[in-house]
Amino acid sequence: MNSTKQGLATSPIPTTAPESITQRVLPKKRIQPSNGWISLRLEEVWAYRELLYFFVWRDIKIRYKQTVMGISWAIIQPVFTMVIFSLFFGQLAGVPSDGIPYPIFSFAALVPWTFFANALNLASNSLVNSADMIKKIYFPRLTLPMATVLAGILDFAVAFIVLLGLMIFYGMTPTLNVVWLPLLLLLALVTSLGVSLWLSAMNVQFRDVRYTIPFLTQAWLFATPIAYPSSLLSEPWRTLYAINPMVGVVEGFRWALLGTDTAPGPMVIVSAMVAIGILVSGAFFFRRMEKTFADVV
Repeated sequence: MNSTKQGLATSPIPTTAPESITQRVLPKKRIQPSNGWISLRLEEVWAYRELLYFFVWRDIKIRYKQTVMGISWAIIQPVFTMVIFSLFFGQLAGVPSDGIPYPIFSFAALVPWTFFANALNLASNSLVNSADMIKKIYFPRLTLPMATVLAGILDFAVAFIVLLGLMIFYGMTPTLNVVWLPLLLLLALVTSLGVSLWLSAMNVQFRDVRYTIPFLTQAWLFATPIAYPSSLLSEPWRTLYAINPMVGVVEGFRWALLGTDTAPGPMVIVSAMVAIGILVSGAFFFRRMEKTFADVV
């Protein structure tokens, strides 16, 4: 039927796009593998900060999804370890605790240590667990281990509340040194992220890394003054002992919260220098290996 008989207007269909669209220059980004050592490009991480927030929220939900105990697992692990250490090291072996009741002496160290250990175990597998996403889309890969480490702060906060409850139970109050706690937590965060960057990048290339992580974590536990005080060592060995960055964190927590006599100033300085070195070197190593992630993950 003729459209004009129905009172309908007809207009020609344009065969070409409007001139304003064809002449518009769209931004382009070329993704190609790098050669040698490259810059960290931290501005990319900042540009993708909303994605980083999404990854943190995703890791928190996945960690406790379909679990009976839920967030209680953040308390159960350090509490049970504290009970075992108090029985075998505090009662049977008679390990000194700097004049502090052994249960709270060990638990004050286990709170930051559990944060560090969980970060290593989870962040080292963050790239492998996100293999499908890495193969399909581009985003700063640094956000994956960073999100896993940051998600552990929630567990730390819950365990820290229990630590404050134990301090009230034993009649202990934090000293003025408690103002240093945020910096000590930052030191634990830097250490966790630095080691996680090394392990997560290596785990993509060598899958047997995942089997060495539990052994590494266990050995690191006994190389850190959690079940015993660092005061058993004399200087300069005590300061040299702080090459293990978690030594400065653990002794710093005890000093800030429990008021131990052994001020960890030199130990914290050494631990901070080592932790920064691990983080910077781990970030550069991660960036260097990043170009191969999508091929071998």
